[in-house]
Amino acid sequence: MSWGTELWDQFDSLDKHTQWGIDFLERYAKFVKERIEIEQNYAKQLRNLVKKYCPKRSSKDEEPRFTSCVAFFNILNELNDYAGQREVVAEEMAHRVYGELMRYAHDLKTERKMHLQEGRKAQQYLDMCWKQMDNSKRKFERECREAEKAQQSYERLDNDTNATKADVEKAKQQLNLRTHMADENKNEYAAQLQNFNGEQHKHFYVVIPQIYKQLQEMDERRTVKLSECYRGFADSERKVIPIISKCLEGMILAAKSVDERRDSQMVVDSFKSGFEPPGDFPFEDYSQHIYRTISDGTISASKQESGKVDVKTTVGKAKGKLWLFGKKPKGTALEDFSHLPPEQRRKKLQQRIDELNRELQKESDQKEALNKMKDVYEKNPQMGDPGSLQPKLAETMNNIDRLRMEIHKNEAWLSEVEGKTGGRGDRRHSSDINHLVTQGRESPEGSYTDDANQEVRGPPQQHGHHNEFDDEFEDDDPLPAIGHCKAIYPFDGHNEGTLAMKEGEVLYIIEEDKGDGWTRARRQNGEEGYVPTSYIDVTLEKNSKVFVYAAITSPLQNIPALTL
Repeated sequence: MSWGTELWDQFDSLDKHTQWGIDFLERYAKFVKERIEIEQNYAKQLRNLVKKYCPKRSSKDEEPRFTSCVAFFNILNELNDYAGQREVVAEEMAHRVYGELMRYAHDLKTERKMHLQEGRKAQQYLDMCWKQMDNSKRKFERECREAEKAQQSYERLDNDTNATKADVEKAKQQLNLRTHMADENKNEYAAQLQNFNGEQHKHFYVVIPQIYKQLQEMDERRTVKLSECYRGFADSERKVIPIISKCLEGMILAAKSVDERRDSQMVVDSFKSGFEPPGDFPFEDYSQHIYRTISDGTISASKQESGKVDVKTTVGKAKGKLWLFGKKPKGTALEDFSHLPPEQRRKKLQQRIDELNRELQKESDQKEALNKMKDVYEKNPQMGDPGSLQPKLAETMNNIDRLRMEIHKNEAWLSEVEGKTGGRGDRRHSSDINHLVTQGRESPEGSYTDDANQEVRGPPQQHGHHNEFDDEFEDDDPLPAIGHCKAIYPFDGHNEGTLAMKEGEVLYIIEEDKGDGWTRARRQNGEEGYVPTSYIDVTLEKNSKVFVYAAITSPLQNIPALTL
């Protein structure tokens, strides 16, 4: 079906239709643009959501290793990739659909304008031909009327007997002139009519059909372009569906990777201190005061009274230190991690040694590279001055020496903690899983207290606990024993004021823990010092001095064999 034959007289209607087609094309382009903005905003919001919930890690220690956490962060990564695919959809639509539509709409407007101008010119030319033909027709009509009047005038004079011959001759000449002019106008009108009919036939059967055909082809191309853009609109998203499906499959795999058993084991490895649970509380013999001899003097009694300790209070403190949910101290972290339990200390030291070894390897590689560069400069001085590398080389050597010293120092601490844990029957269980390292209970080298504001302190100095009364009687009898203790762990006692002990050794208790994590003890030979409270199993006796020999000979019995 052709517009030229069916719509030959609907030029204005086709003008409006083609304009509507372009308007519809631009409307669809606007729809695509808004869809692109939606996709871009959606992708941006997804990325912001991922960024909000992703961990802000400052060190590797803060990386979550629980399978549930790792699964969640894998889901976040997949969601971030999903957001990227939404951006791909937006870019594809912008390039393949929206951009193409805008370019085509511009070309379509130019082409439509050209075809309509050609149609208007053809119509103007046909109107001009019609005017020429109409003018010749009117002129011919006018000349015919004038000739007719001349004919009537001649006949009137010719029949009039009173008319002179000259008047008749003049009327005849006028008739001939008008008749001749009428004949010429007739010929002109016939020619113009023939020409107009030819142009009109050409206009309606050749020119206008050709213009309408071009407009029809233009409109059909617009329709085809819209169809292609509709498909491109859908294909833009269909192309990324396989990748989006992989993202969703990755989320499902992340969900399946959650292992509650492994997470539970990580909790054990993260918070395991290396300590053993506390033993049974010993029997406390309150009947010993019945067997006291009269030989107890006033001074001795006063000393014992001054050394009296509320057993309930002491037991409460001991329970607080061993309580499962006791508060963690907020003390300053020590360089050797001695504030941590043995197992956590070992892991921290091993982690630091690994990091130092990596840094040492980097410095060694840099040293090797600098030496090679120095050799090249020495062989080819034009490439550079070998002396310019000396400061950097010296700095690298200093860094290597410093790192080696640090490694040696940390290895010594690691050997110390591994020696302690190994001496207790290798209670420590190694784990190949990297996990979060958190501070649990205090190690015996530090202090453990229920007070959240209590700082971690080292062993107290001897003179720090003497009052004026102690100074006055410093040369008198030693302080009375208020109980005894059994060493659960060995203690080196390197610091001043501390007392070394072996595992299983029994000592006097002459001053209880004041809340700083240290207890004052004495050997049978009279040697005194402070030992970590968490290293010993304390038994306090009320108003009595315990003879340690019985406890040594019978370490499994908690009732002293002899009292003084």
